[in-house]
Amino acid sequence: MKPHHIGLRTALAASGWIALAATVLPGGSPLRWLPVLAFTLMGPGLALLYPQPDGGGLRPGARLEALALAAPVSLSLGVLTATSLLLVRAFSATAFLVSLACFATLAAALPGLPLPAATRGAVERTRATPDPELGSGG
Repeated sequence: MKPHHIGLRTALAASGWIALAATVLPGGSPLRWLPVLAFTLMGPGLALLYPQPDGGGLRPGARLEALALAAPVSLSLGVLTATSLLLVRAFSATAFLVSLACFATLAAALPGLPLPAATRGAVERTRATPDPELGSGG
């Protein structure tokens, strides 16, 4: 595993814990709500989608796909977490962030989910080579 991937995975795993640590700051401070908002919006989704198992890195289309899917996946996980905590009557901001931070830490330790743009090879087109079976002319 490349050092870049280890650093990225570590940053994704730490992002939830940083957001949780920011909650001890005063209530109206942007230093409190910006990390929490950024983590809730992108953290779990990026931890789940971005660290891909391939050694060569993601193609530009696959990186764009991971970033485009990160917010909806993160928000979906946030809704599921909040709903679950509300159903068991244990919802609080701390419980919510701890749950998502644990999920992001676990997801960052595992390989990312395979993305269609990364696996099908249709993201970057290569030059078409002539098919020898068709012949060159008539």
